[in-house]
Amino acid sequence: MEKSLVCYRNPLFFVRMNDEVIEARRRALTFVQVYILITKDLSLHILKEKILIISPQPFFQWRGSPIRVAFNAMALAELGYEVDLLTLPIGDEKEIKGVRVIRVANPFRWQNIPIGPSLAKLFFDVLILFKGIRLCLTNHYDVIHGIEEAGFIGVILGKLIRTRVIFEKHSDPFSYKKGVLKNLFLRMYAGVEKITVHMADAVICTCPGLVRQVEAMGSTTRAFHIFDVPSSLVEFENDKVAAVRKKLQKSPEDVVITFVGSFAVYQGVELMFAAIPKVLEYCPQAQFVIIGGSKEEIETQSEKFSELGLAQRVSFLGKIAPDSLPNYLRASDILLSPRASGVNSPLKILDYMKAGRAIVATDIPSNRLVLSDENAMLMHPAPTDFARGISILVEDLEKREAMGAVNYELYTGKYNFSHYRELMASCYSSILQKEYQFKICKCVKSSGRAFRHALLLLVIELKLESEFSPIQLFSGALMC
Repeated sequence: MEKSLVCYRNPLFFVRMNDEVIEARRRALTFVQVYILITKDLSLHILKEKILIISPQPFFQWRGSPIRVAFNAMALAELGYEVDLLTLPIGDEKEIKGVRVIRVANPFRWQNIPIGPSLAKLFFDVLILFKGIRLCLTNHYDVIHGIEEAGFIGVILGKLIRTRVIFEKHSDPFSYKKGVLKNLFLRMYAGVEKITVHMADAVICTCPGLVRQVEAMGSTTRAFHIFDVPSSLVEFENDKVAAVRKKLQKSPEDVVITFVGSFAVYQGVELMFAAIPKVLEYCPQAQFVIIGGSKEEIETQSEKFSELGLAQRVSFLGKIAPDSLPNYLRASDILLSPRASGVNSPLKILDYMKAGRAIVATDIPSNRLVLSDENAMLMHPAPTDFARGISILVEDLEKREAMGAVNYELYTGKYNFSHYRELMASCYSSILQKEYQFKICKCVKSSGRAFRHALLLLVIELKLESEFSPIQLFSGALMC
């Protein structure tokens, strides 16, 4: 059969085309259309990607990292990903739609582990590594998402099965300074963290300060800032708020001042406890409410206030479920963040904003990330100064209400779960787009010469717009 000849004019090339080249051009056009579909709109999820989240913290517990891990899993499931969560055998059971929770063994039947480095945590990290290997060999994960020190486990597993890895950094290792041995261990971990950043495909940071830490490591890995959101998606209810306030107040004139958090050193609770007697000396209507702390810690502090004759003005409520917390915060007049160290903003501040109440905080960089003089009293981190900031707000109702209104506006406009989910989608789309482009390039490279030439002409002709230029995308494929 005689081959017909067709003359085709391109702005840069004159190509003499026969039937074989025309067919190659048709295939290339289809290929480009599919390429555009995949790389421009990953939200279609042509293939349902499977994600492995590795969390080395108890799950679920009412504190920063476990709360954020739950939101990560929830956001990814809502975005259409299939999610496995590998975590510790410690914590409350928490069901999340579309998420399978997998726990390592607990041979010593530990009920809890402390925040920061410990031998128990190291033991569980080893179990997580081996369990992760088993999961990776029996499942095809498109992304491994490692939290804190599990980021290093993630990059090991990522190399094993040749898949993408996200490292999520929640804290500055040196914010846990506590003893010579622990400080030495944290210095070692800082070195491991740097290796993790260099080996990961993306890094998620909870605040700009952590992003700067990652960038200072000299890595080309992109750091995404995905801020925290309030610890509960439940909104306060006015009737429940009124009931809680009645319980917290000793008299109707009381101004309720609340702190939420653990008694860890970096929380600055010692500063706050030292400021409380100073406030009560000048503002007897102040009623302090402390939410958080262990039973032993609460007993110790209660005894100290009893000795000072202030036991009636300081209430220790222990831990309260996140979904009940919004009512307690809304029932308060002033909320406290005495943070002493760290570069990441305290999660409690987002809960405070959601409550629409005034805030008194220490004037340190981590608090300044989300607070300003417009929505908080930012005071020098010393008991006398912190007490002065609290006292000013106790006596000024108008100022309290103005600050509370600004905080609630910030919550509704920015620091909410909907925006958080959008940022998570952007991070995942970015690294999965690179994965798709790599696979497309391999596909093109294995095709015939006529197909590759036709594809190059189409890229030039259609002026295909992408995050990656045609040269970057097809340079390997066009080597004949």
